[in-house]
Amino acid sequence: MTEALRGRLTEHESMASHVSWRAGGVAARTYVPADLADLTAFFTTLRHDEPVMTVGLGSNLLVRDGGFDGTVVLTHGALRTLRREADGSIYAEAGVASPKVARFAANENLIGAEFLAGIPGTVGGALAMNAGCHGGETWNHVERVLMLDRRGKLTERTPDDFAIGYRRVGLREATDEIFVAAWLRFPSGDGEAARQRIAELLEKRAITQPLQLPNAGSVFRNPPGDHAARLIEAAGLKGYAVGGARVSEKHANFIVNPDGSASAAEIETLIGQVQARVREMFNIELVREVRIVGARP
Repeated sequence: MTEALRGRLTEHESMASHVSWRAGGVAARTYVPADLADLTAFFTTLRHDEPVMTVGLGSNLLVRDGGFDGTVVLTHGALRTLRREADGSIYAEAGVASPKVARFAANENLIGAEFLAGIPGTVGGALAMNAGCHGGETWNHVERVLMLDRRGKLTERTPDDFAIGYRRVGLREATDEIFVAAWLRFPSGDGEAARQRIAELLEKRAITQPLQLPNAGSVFRNPPGDHAARLIEAAGLKGYAVGGARVSEKHANFIVNPDGSASAAEIETLIGQVQARVREMFNIELVREVRIVGARP
């Protein structure tokens, strides 16, 4: 560390308090940058072989009980700039919650961002996995992105630099860059109608998803022409549990940690058992949407 850094570095911090499943192991180091400039400075201090992972709201992540032997950069509340640019686009840093972008766009009388209200994560996560719901996908609205590499260099890139698909995004050329911001483009329209649509989507989400219990959103991608939740329910797995982890009775594509007692191993085991049952009954391989990292104990 150097005197120039303004963020907060901690060691041996439990990731359970930083992921929405409220389970998981310890990170060797965590860093909360003061802002984007501070993060670029921090990256220049890291060993070239230091494992680094960025985490926003932790809504799509499980850290195994053995922990993550590297540095976790916590972006939510740190990379938080959100503004309307002179050219009409929206500039949003990676730590901004996706629903906040939806509301901001509607208040700027822009339409088409409403689906972001249904994504329980940050802009960085939405960019990394092309998050979407209710017919919208993040990268349909990306004009360009700002990337940061391990040497602290910032680079602007366009969608042409990426291979973009359903819930997956990757640079066409392998690099160590991470998403730190994006410029998003939405058409002008009826802001009041957009706000009403956001309210409707949030109401529907509250009715159909177990939001009151620790969860990580949709666990599996929808197979072509079908829905993961339908397959899991048809396999008789609603309410099925492994230790403290349980398939939600409200939405079968959600795994919940009702009393906060589930270990990461129990959640991962349950994920595997759901995949096995659906494979056995329907000969369909459910692909995980959630990311699992770290070491087993």
